[in-house]
Amino acid sequence: MNKASDPEQTQKRRDSDPDRKGPSAWDSALRLLGVRARSRREMRERLTRKGFDTDAVDEVMARLDKHRLLDDTDFAAEWVRSRHLNSGKGRVALRHELRTKGIDESIIADALSDIDPDDEREIAAGLVARKLTPSVVERVAADRAEREKTLRRLVGFLVRRGYSQSIAFDVVGEALRALDDA
Repeated sequence: MNKASDPEQTQKRRDSDPDRKGPSAWDSALRLLGVRARSRREMRERLTRKGFDTDAVDEVMARLDKHRLLDDTDFAAEWVRSRHLNSGKGRVALRHELRTKGIDESIIADALSDIDPDDEREIAAGLVARKLTPSVVERVAADRAEREKTLRRLVGFLVRRGYSQSIAFDVVGEALRALDDA
């Protein structure tokens, strides 16, 4: 490869340009990665939004690839692990989030296959348990209509968090039956 087409050399020339205002595209990319991992599409969109021209963005993307700083497969696996465990997101929500980040469907499927169904139910049950405060439990125990309303609210809550309706109904039903047994 000659020096004229080497992305690192081009970036170094751009970085040393005294007329350049603000950080270079490379610096911007590294700052973005310093906050959190990014998908390839996210990185390209963010650099473009920052006003860098297509050539500069292409050069930075090539340089990021050369240094193996962008990997959609690793990004998807880490995103799923983190958002599932720390934010309590279900498969449906995680699939949607990864799609919006430009991740290929096959990579999404692989990343979501790492979620253990038992772990997913356990996280959903923990979310429901946090919602069943003593005052809610008291109202549910005293009134059948309140129980039905609580069931609908909790199922809706889990579905909005990205859990399937079947898991949501099962988990909420188990939690409400456990209140009857207590």
